Amino acid sequence: MDKFVITGGKALKGKVTVSGAKNAALAIMPAALLNSGENVLHNTPEVNDVYTMIKLLDNLGVKTDFKDFTLKFDTSNITSQVAPYEHVKKMRASVYVLGPLLSRFGYAKVSLPGGCAWGPRPINLHLEGLKKMGADIELDGGYIIAKASKLQGARISFDVSSVGATGNLMMAATLAKGTTLITNAAIEPEITALAEYLVKMGAKINGINTSVLEIQGVDELKAAETTNIPDRIEAGTLLIAGALTRGNVELMNVSPGHLNSVLVKLEDSGVKMSVDKNCIKLDASNLDNIRPVDVSTSIYPGFPTDMQAQWTAFMSIASGVSTVTDSIYLDRFKHVPELNRLGADIEIRENSVVIHGVPRLKGAKVMSTDLRASASLVLAGLAAEGETEVLRIYHLDRGYQRIEEKLISIGAQIERVAGAEY
Repeated sequence: MDKFVITGGKALKGKVTVSGAKNAALAIMPAALLNSGENVLHNTPEVNDVYTMIKLLDNLGVKTDFKDFTLKFDTSNITSQVAPYEHVKKMRASVYVLGPLLSRFGYAKVSLPGGCAWGPRPINLHLEGLKKMGADIELDGGYIIAKASKLQGARISFDVSSVGATGNLMMAATLAKGTTLITNAAIEPEITALAEYLVKMGAKINGINTSVLEIQGVDELKAAETTNIPDRIEAGTLLIAGALTRGNVELMNVSPGHLNSVLVKLEDSGVKMSVDKNCIKLDASNLDNIRPVDVSTSIYPGFPTDMQAQWTAFMSIASGVSTVTDSIYLDRFKHVPELNRLGADIEIRENSVVIHGVPRLKGAKVMSTDLRASASLVLAGLAAEGETEVLRIYHLDRGYQRIEEKLISIGAQIERVAGAEY
């Protein structure tokens, strides 16, 4: 397994381009199962989760060609409706094939999903919604087995807004008979990107970018071409890297509107920000003290849970006490003991952490546990004195496109060591 060796204390300066959104790509790719033909997704990130989804689609009979960040995938000859454990175990987004396969072919057998080692993140909302649409669903041997001669439009109301369930049921509803109404639907940019792609395929969807979606089923959908949105979590991670190191960075190919909650908190911390249409400039070069800023995660447009670990690392060197609460996932704090190994002073209290800012962090050997926790450790290492080793960086490769190269391009001293023994 690879590791990063980071020499901290280097102020990051320069321009860096943000990659396409991993989470949007992982929804758009299985949506193509609803049609028959060659689909094209531009600005596709070269991350391991995308390659995992490609392998899963290949297993179903999809023909794929991926180069220069453009993914072509032909769904003309689907040969299987079974998503096996060997692929699905690697990431939870694999469950997105359930709705499209069931809606188009009347049958789907999908392994219960895996992914990062924290939870629980049940898929009961996906299954309950499909049942309302007339699906017969059973769990057998670790698999979801879903059958329906023809899905029927239904009224679906989520008690808790769910990105995954919204995406899966919206896809299923596009070929259902009649009209499906989804209330308390997720409004994350990735869901909007998926909905807009479905419309390009010929789907009839009203209420895009709102919490009430009305989907009128159609008889068939056609192949389509679209361009992926920028990755807002990668953008937020790079901004915090600049702030932590008292740097001056400019992000290109970014959608600032998708990051409003993070930008406001950064400004509250004392960082100077400048926002243009597709560009964000951050200047922390004259920041003497980072102001402590409390954060509580919430569904979009609130502060993202996927930025919680990175913000915790940032607040670890603030001048005072701050609190970070994760109201989405209650046990997503496995990065905290590792940050403390770097000299942070952080205490876990149920689904919150209390952070007593310290003057500086010091390099140490730390272990990654999941994707965003890994990012927080890299950020902390960039600000720490001396050398930091971040182990198990395969988590990072799932969701960040060659993050070390981007950081090096703006002045970080970071090395990937291949085949490191722990």
